[in-house]
Amino acid sequence: MLLRDGRLISGDDIFEETDIRIDEETGRIGAVGDVDPYDDERVVSLAGKTVTPGLVDAHLHFSLSGERSVVDVVGMSDAELTLVEARNARKTLEAGITGVRDMGARDLDVALKRAIDAGDVPGPRMIANCRSITITGGHGHHMGREIDGPVDARKAVREQVKQGADFIKFMTTGGVTTPGSDPGAVAFTDDELHALVDEAHKRGVHTATHAHGAEGVKAAIRAGVDTVEHGTFLDDEAIDLFLDTDTTLVPTLSAPYHIVRNTEAATKEDVAKTEVVYEQHLESFRMAVEAGVSIAGGTDAGTPFNFHGGNASEIQFMAQHAMEPQEAIRAMTETSAQAIGLDGCGVVEPGAYADILVFDDDPLADLTVLNDPTTVLKGGEIVAGNLPKNQ
Repeated sequence: MLLRDGRLISGDDIFEETDIRIDEETGRIGAVGDVDPYDDERVVSLAGKTVTPGLVDAHLHFSLSGERSVVDVVGMSDAELTLVEARNARKTLEAGITGVRDMGARDLDVALKRAIDAGDVPGPRMIANCRSITITGGHGHHMGREIDGPVDARKAVREQVKQGADFIKFMTTGGVTTPGSDPGAVAFTDDELHALVDEAHKRGVHTATHAHGAEGVKAAIRAGVDTVEHGTFLDDEAIDLFLDTDTTLVPTLSAPYHIVRNTEAATKEDVAKTEVVYEQHLESFRMAVEAGVSIAGGTDAGTPFNFHGGNASEIQFMAQHAMEPQEAIRAMTETSAQAIGLDGCGVVEPGAYADILVFDDDPLADLTVLNDPTTVLKGGEIVAGNLPKNQ
C-alpha cells in the first residue's frame, strides 16, 4: 500500500506532500519520499492530511483505570484484573498510542504483552514489567515486591526477569497515591539501589525509578538508573547529573494535573500531597527542558482521574509549560521509543514499523488534534478510523 502526498511530521523534520510505502507482509515501512507506485499496489491519497508516527507512552498502568484511589484495585482477582488490562490496552491503541511501557502490577503485564504479540487481543506494542520493587511498606507495596537489603534486592530483580519482565521499576522515594507515604523521602539505601541497577543490567534489562524528591533522584542516577519517572523536586545538582549521565526524565505531567482538577472527588491525602508538589513539578520540568535533559513523554495513565485514551494530552502539557509543539511530539514518539527500548517505533522511516497516525487537521497548529486521529495504523493495519478510498 502506498500513502501519497501527506504532510509528514517525524522527529525534527517536516516533509510536505511525501509518500509512504507500507509492506503489508512485514508491517513495516518500505520507503518514504517521492515514491512511484507498483502496478498492483493500492494507492491512497492523503493530500491535505497530516501524518505522524504512532505515539509512544513511556509510563502508564493498564492495571489501573483512573480510580479515586489505586487501592481500589487491590481486591480484584487476577482474572478480573487481566480483563481490565485488556480493555485499557484496546482503548489506548485506538486513541493512537501504538507503543507503551507498562509500569507493573502483579505479574499480569507480561501475559498481556504475549497476548497482544500473538494477535489474541488488540493493544499497543509493549515493554512490560511484573511487580515494581519497593521497601517494606513503601510506595506501591500493595501490588509490588517488598524488599529489605541488597541481597533481597538482587533476588527481587531475578524474580521479575524470570517472570518475563523487560525492565525493572523500583520506588526510590515515597509517592502521592500510597497512604502514609512521603513523596520527598528517600526509601532505599545506596547499597540497595546499586544492587537493583547492577543486577538488572547484568540480566540485560533497563531500569526505571519512581522518584519525586531531589535526593532520591540523585541517588538513583548515581546508582546508574536509565530513566527517572516524575522528577518532581529537581535541583541544580540533579539536573547536572541527568546531563552528565544522559539519563532520561519521564515527567508524567498528566498525573498531578488530573488530581488537582478533581479535588472534590480525590482522597484528601492525595489532594494535600498534590497541592504541595504541583507547581514545583512544573518548575522542575521547565528547568530540565531548558538545561537540555532528555525528556520522554509518559502519562502515568490509570492513576486517579487519568483515564486511558487521553494520553495525547501529555504532549499539550509539555508544550504549554516548556517545549515547542514539535519538540513535545518528538518527546512522545522518537525519544520515548528510544528510552524504553521499542526499536522501530516512534519514527516514520524505512524499516520502522508502519505505526502511523493520520489527521485531517494540523497538530502543530493545535495540539488537541492529537486526541482524535482520523486513522490509526499499527503494523500497516487499520485499528481505528478509516483511510480515504483508493486514489
